[in-house]
Amino acid sequence: MNKNQIYEQMEFSDELHEECGVFGMYDFDGNDVASSIYYGLFALQHRGQESCGIAVSDTNGPKGKVLSYKDMGLVNEAFTPEILSRLKGDIGVGHVRYSTAGASTRENAQPLVLNYVKGTLGLAHNGNLINALELREELEYDGAIFQTTIDSEVIAYHIARERVRSSTVEEAVGRACRKIKGAYSLVIMSPRKLIGVRDPYGFKPLCIGKRDNAYFIVSETCALDTLGAEFVRDVEPGEIVTISPENGIQSDRSMCIPKEQQARCVFEYIYFARPDTIMDGMSVYHSRIMAGKFLAMDSPVEADLVVGVPESGNAAALGYSMQSGIPYGTAFIKNSYVGRTFIKPKQSSRESSVRVKLNVLKEAVCGKRVIMIDDSIVRGTTCDRIVSMLKEAGATEVHVRISSPPFLWPCYFGTDIPEREQLLAYNRSIEDIRKIIGADTLGYLGIDRLSEIVGGRGICTGCFTGSYPMEPPKEDIRGEYTK
Repeated sequence: MNKNQIYEQMEFSDELHEECGVFGMYDFDGNDVASSIYYGLFALQHRGQESCGIAVSDTNGPKGKVLSYKDMGLVNEAFTPEILSRLKGDIGVGHVRYSTAGASTRENAQPLVLNYVKGTLGLAHNGNLINALELREELEYDGAIFQTTIDSEVIAYHIARERVRSSTVEEAVGRACRKIKGAYSLVIMSPRKLIGVRDPYGFKPLCIGKRDNAYFIVSETCALDTLGAEFVRDVEPGEIVTISPENGIQSDRSMCIPKEQQARCVFEYIYFARPDTIMDGMSVYHSRIMAGKFLAMDSPVEADLVVGVPESGNAAALGYSMQSGIPYGTAFIKNSYVGRTFIKPKQSSRESSVRVKLNVLKEAVCGKRVIMIDDSIVRGTTCDRIVSMLKEAGATEVHVRISSPPFLWPCYFGTDIPEREQLLAYNRSIEDIRKIIGADTLGYLGIDRLSEIVGGRGICTGCFTGSYPMEPPKEDIRGEYTK
């Protein structure tokens, strides 16, 4: 099978995507929170660029009145000053989304707002459930009518149903979370409380912040930095946090599991999170530097220059340079206005999609042996184009180093790693992959190094090993409702 035939079997996009970013805020002094949520979502934009939304409520106003707005596109495209000025309230939740299950439509944008017998509920979810289909069918047989095709609505409905027979909303949240399986970090707004939940394995990040008399529950610490807020602590895997003026921060750890069973998504450290984020006490930037250093130790090669594929490859490239002594340089200029999603050209002109995003600095690479560091190879289409661009610019050799192991298995927990047949590494040797992408040599980060780059914290390696922290679904329903 030649290279073009391989590409015909693969989807066009070769980038990994996160499911979402979540943001919650409660200002005990009664100040409006919408503008702060806007800037917080702006800082989390890298986690999802298909849709976004904000829902707020006035805790001193009519109980249960929620004002919300959501739309497709980037945060600064969806929200105008006029829209933000109409979102009056001192408690609120926000969301940025990239879909891994459920169609990319305005109806599936979050936060979700439910009106039910006990009042209202605003919910933002990051992650993916593996038992969403059976829970959805259970609710439908009870008469539930769904407005979206996302598993987040299943969570919201179960919380609402449990609330009817619970004394508090946080008790209802706990009961509902014991029914759902998979990856979830939730931020929930009730009429008088802000609640954050992290699944017992800790797949997705979540942390607490404070600024003056306002509290935050957010996906990443970089959003707190943007707002000048102080980092308080991470939400622990399995923890339910309730924030209210009467009781401050309350914690329920009854769902927590032993630390050795925790399974954070390692790609938060390798790719998804912003490098200036601190996640479960570990610097994302430091993790990437260490990944690059380990690559230099385990896959050395003689060369003149080390470069990173922007943005997530840059820190690993710097680490490789620091360890090897080979100079670090800039080989790519990235179009800052493209982001991770844009209108893609047809298959026949797939090269231009990469060139729209990246251009090679010919002066930097011409006549040099180049080590190119990237975070991953999914289907291989993008990596092939970038290697070709470097050689066309005059690089005499291109040695590719990847700061993660080869993808061999799909992910069911919120990262859009596809079925095995679409993965370039599936049923292919390293030498096969090297030939396909056109590199002179190819090296991956060893699986045994993953624990080291996260400081020994529990991680999920299912996409590399096929060994998942929980039983995967018997039927792959990712994208089931996307048609």
